[in-house]
Amino acid sequence: MTQPTPLEQSVRDQLDRYFDDLGDSSPRNLLNMVITCVERPVLEAVLERTGGNQTRAAEMLGITRNTLRRKLQSYDLHP
Repeated sequence: MTQPTPLEQSVRDQLDRYFDDLGDSSPRNLLNMVITCVERPVLEAVLERTGGNQTRAAEMLGITRNTLRRKLQSYDLHP
């Protein structure tokens, strides 16, 4: 088994904490919640790194510029 990356371990640690906080309750739509929680700060960080250049940001993310624009709109982010 390979060692998780620091980012993977951080996500795992936070999920363990989330489950502990839930106690006996069962989460719903967990994957969507995690993606939403992670996607916004990733978009923000990449836009900061690229100085707001959407073409470069899309390249860094491995998505098209149109997809990036759609994601930015969905999070109400303005480069």
